[in-house]
Amino acid sequence: MAGSNHEHKEIDKFIDRFLSRKSNRRSFLQGIAKTAVIGTALSAPGCSGDGILGIKEETALAWGEYFKGNYRLMTHTERNTTIQRLERLARLRDGVDVQISSRGPREQVLFGYAFNLTRCEGFMNCVAACEKENNMDRISKTQYIRTFELEHGKMSVEAGNGKYFHEVPVEGHFYMGVQCFHCENPPCVKACPTQATWQEKDGIVVVDYDWCIGCRYCLAACPYWGRRFNWNEPSVPKEELTRKQHYLGNRKRKKGVMEKCTFCIQRTREGRLPACAEACPTGSRVFGNLLDPKSEIRFVLENKKVFRMKEDLGTEPKYWYFID
Repeated sequence: MAGSNHEHKEIDKFIDRFLSRKSNRRSFLQGIAKTAVIGTALSAPGCSGDGILGIKEETALAWGEYFKGNYRLMTHTERNTTIQRLERLARLRDGVDVQISSRGPREQVLFGYAFNLTRCEGFMNCVAACEKENNMDRISKTQYIRTFELEHGKMSVEAGNGKYFHEVPVEGHFYMGVQCFHCENPPCVKACPTQATWQEKDGIVVVDYDWCIGCRYCLAACPYWGRRFNWNEPSVPKEELTRKQHYLGNRKRKKGVMEKCTFCIQRTREGRLPACAEACPTGSRVFGNLLDPKSEIRFVLENKKVFRMKEDLGTEPKYWYFID
């Protein structure tokens, strides 16, 4: 039998406090024994609407999110259940309908990227497109892509200007974009203490935002400035929200976790270009399947003068620079 309205409200308040407190997975697990009875009740069949304890649906869904496992270890059924829960939460919390994909890597696909230093003129259309596509926080102005302005003859980004606000291009300078390079030997993955980040079969290095504890070890390990710490709950105007999402990509992130470029996994696994490559007005950005001998990126690698940044580190980035 369901309890009184007062009891229901008290349970809601307790769960909301529990879910909102700062905690890592280890400390969370220590509290499971004290709350097992509530978790059992919430996971029982028919727990929708007000649930068997009269608990509001949004709270019950959030509780289920907190208990879920690492995405990489989920079964197909568990992934589908998780995605349905996230889509329902988006409707309840934000009043929006999103479609979250869990599409995995395609067979015989290994993604790679090439950047034409000769053509880029520093317009930053790529940055704007990336921000919009990946539902980035508009307040902190997080950017996955950084474009450096360098003088001719210098090839070290440390000597460049990554925060220019003047008219471009500037005579005697060239432009060099950096982002996550999706290394074949990614140091960020090795540094993560919770296994919240890993490399998929198509070469994309991903993050399970719900298992990241925000320790920033991956940020320290990355030699390419590819990781970003989320200082805020993403603030995105409803009319600007990209609603086609991927669980490991541009879905809503939490405050206090790491995020990064995913080669627009929500687009590229559907056969589309990343938003940055599609938006580039000069054709500086080339993306494609490294295993396809007829792809444009293979043509670049086989016919252009190419190099990779900090190649001596042995990270094997799947991101090349070239000149015409």
